[in-house]
Amino acid sequence: MAITVDVDMGYEFSVKAKAADVFAVLSDVPTSAGFFPKVKQLSDLGDGVYQWEMEKVGNAQVGLQTVYASKYVTDKAKGLVQWMPVKGIGNAQVSGHWKITDNKKSTQLELKISGEMTVPLPALMKMVVGPIAKAEFEKLVEKYIANLIKQFGGEV
Repeated sequence: MAITVDVDMGYEFSVKAKAADVFAVLSDVPTSAGFFPKVKQLSDLGDGVYQWEMEKVGNAQVGLQTVYASKYVTDKAKGLVQWMPVKGIGNAQVSGHWKITDNKKSTQLELKISGEMTVPLPALMKMVVGPIAKAEFEKLVEKYIANLIKQFGGEV
């Protein structure tokens, strides 16, 4: 038996770095992933597809590990970095995008992430595990954003 946990997040913020510099970091998946906490391994599967294997989180009773692959597509002219899930790899499906807007003296960033993770636990555990998994993922994304803000010279 398995449960599915859905995640849907959105963030907007501005940084001091130039849009071209921000795009260079965010469009290079290994570089960008270097700012994301608790990545155990990132594997380049070719053709813009990367497999993410996260460190286990949780406690002795419930240890969750997320593994997924996404295909990345970039459009520098539109300031877009997008990723779509690759089915059949891991226990999660993750999609999202970065929208990078040049405001001359700062760069506006929009991050959207949607996903679902399937965990081999009894349905009764969903009420306990669901909120914990969502909160843990939110903490990781917020740390990722904080790391990027520091890299890009601070928030505006």
